[in-house]
Amino acid sequence: MNQKDLLISAENTLKKFNINDAHIKAKRLLEYVLNQKDSQLIINSLKEVSQNKKTEYEAKIQEIINGRPLQYITNSQEFMGLNFFVNENVLIPQPDTETLVETAIKKMKSDNNNKNKPIQILDLCTGSGCIAISIAKFIKNSKIVATDISEKALQVAKKNAVLNNVESKIEFICSNLFQNIEKQQFDYILSNPPYIETSAINNLPEDVKKEPYIALNGGEDGLKFYKEILQNAYKYLLTNGYLIIEIGYSQAEKIINICAQNLNLETKTPIKDLAGNDRVLIFKKSR
Repeated sequence: MNQKDLLISAENTLKKFNINDAHIKAKRLLEYVLNQKDSQLIINSLKEVSQNKKTEYEAKIQEIINGRPLQYITNSQEFMGLNFFVNENVLIPQPDTETLVETAIKKMKSDNNNKNKPIQILDLCTGSGCIAISIAKFIKNSKIVATDISEKALQVAKKNAVLNNVESKIEFICSNLFQNIEKQQFDYILSNPPYIETSAINNLPEDVKKEPYIALNGGEDGLKFYKEILQNAYKYLLTNGYLIIEIGYSQAEKIINICAQNLNLETKTPIKDLAGNDRVLIFKKSR
């Protein structure tokens, strides 16, 4: 069987099982198995595929049917134009989180009058490290502390820091939010914490349920981590420092109401993602 026919067959199989983006997944997986780029697949479309590669490819197609995310099979995900290694120990970076990173970068560049002074940043619940590493890559004078409760996640984040040549700019600490953070103050605190309601996790798509439960579960109301972050963030922020967080599309009002109980932080207008949903909230330490 040639490459073109194998791709068509795999795409049809995925469609039969109602797999979203069947063509994209079938093609990306074939690129991975054959170690070819998109252009090479086109050039080599009539080239015969060896039986070993065909068997390997079909086995991985079956993994997708069984709910395993494509990114965990290829150990790769693009984020902010950078390449990240991912496995079952971390959430797969998503475009929604790019809204947080882009918001933070814009804010840092507009507020950074002294280009030589390091911008001190704390990234809570770093996971794959996609937020911290992207900031380190695009903000030259950034100095970042990135934390996660999972040692296995931190191993992935450290690998990604090396992969993207920013390991010297990031200190990784195993910590449950602020627990192991020394009493230093930051210009910015960034976080994409778990925010899915516990009862809703079983209703998620099968591939999402394959991601780390600890990184999905935001507690009974989905707000567990926001409450703790908002309660403690001001202790770690410099005056006029910012807390920038990703939120679920329907959580803005609830989180703003939590903040209203904390006179040390003032809320800015929610930032919307590309789909028009509230996705990022900015808080400023006013005093």
